[in-house]
Amino acid sequence: MTSSSPALLPDLDLRPGRPPVLRADAVGDAAGWAATHRDALRAVVAAHGSVLVRGLGLSDPDTTAHVFRRLADGLMPDRESFAPRRTYADGVYSSSKWPPNQQMCMHHELSYALEFPALMLFACLDAPAGGGATAVADASAVLAALPAALTERFAREGWLLTRTYNDEIGATLTESFGTGDRAAVERYCRAHAIETAWRDDGSLHTRQRRAAVVRHPVTGQPCWFNQIAFLNEWTMDPEVREYLVDVYGPDGLPFNTRHGNGDPIGEDVVREINAVYEAHTLREPWRSGDLMLVDNIRTAHSREPFEGPREVLAALADPVRPADPAAQPTTPTATTTATGTRTA
Repeated sequence: MTSSSPALLPDLDLRPGRPPVLRADAVGDAAGWAATHRDALRAVVAAHGSVLVRGLGLSDPDTTAHVFRRLADGLMPDRESFAPRRTYADGVYSSSKWPPNQQMCMHHELSYALEFPALMLFACLDAPAGGGATAVADASAVLAALPAALTERFAREGWLLTRTYNDEIGATLTESFGTGDRAAVERYCRAHAIETAWRDDGSLHTRQRRAAVVRHPVTGQPCWFNQIAFLNEWTMDPEVREYLVDVYGPDGLPFNTRHGNGDPIGEDVVREINAVYEAHTLREPWRSGDLMLVDNIRTAHSREPFEGPREVLAALADPVRPADPAAQPTTPTATTTATGTRTA
């Protein structure tokens, strides 16, 4: 099946079960092709939530960075990351370092931050031998499919992310905040509505409350926009969770999520969220040279387990802030609206 709109992209393939796929002929000029087709590509993302571009032949970080910058209004630094990344250029990173045999569950990038990307850009320089897809799921469809009692509570209370920074598990303080200076980290956290507590061993413990449901800044559609399931202890491999709890204690996990009022989130809730995500997942295996654009508010993404080398570059683009700086809904029907105001 092909789409006749937008006219510049007549070969858009819209098969069930996978994201839209476009076969491009860049003739050795991927950056030029991206500049020419920028508006059409972004129109596809606006219409479908994502698009996978095949045939650009992306094979090196420099060319990829040029392509990313042609497609984005602006790239943003990766702050508050939960896992380390390699930096290739300003705003251009490796995918998050995560064990290849473990699933990175569906999430919206930096949905726990006050400033988050409206657009995610991915490029596959080296496709794995098996698995490793960056799968996607429609956040409005997921919201509609989740039990009303579950979504209403999260819409009313928001969700709470707790983190403990150390030099052994997850992103370090410097990797997350761009500095190891305690005063600078505290200033950042105050400016971004993050509670801080330094522990006797020198580690930093933080808490931040955010909205779980936001309205898309362009369409107004309510979206299930968070990392409630992905960063929860019950999504971890059971052996990994048991080890971390044994070493660091239940309150010392590198990250965990709770209800907005601080109550623990049950394993059944996490399983239900992930099951709904799976039912709405679209996936297409990477091929070396592929490009992918994802509307980070409308569309969740994941990284599936893989075998063999895998090199995927990422950029966080077009930063936005929610209309409510505290991101703390107070009524059962409240949602936070992303303003769409560009901050970079």
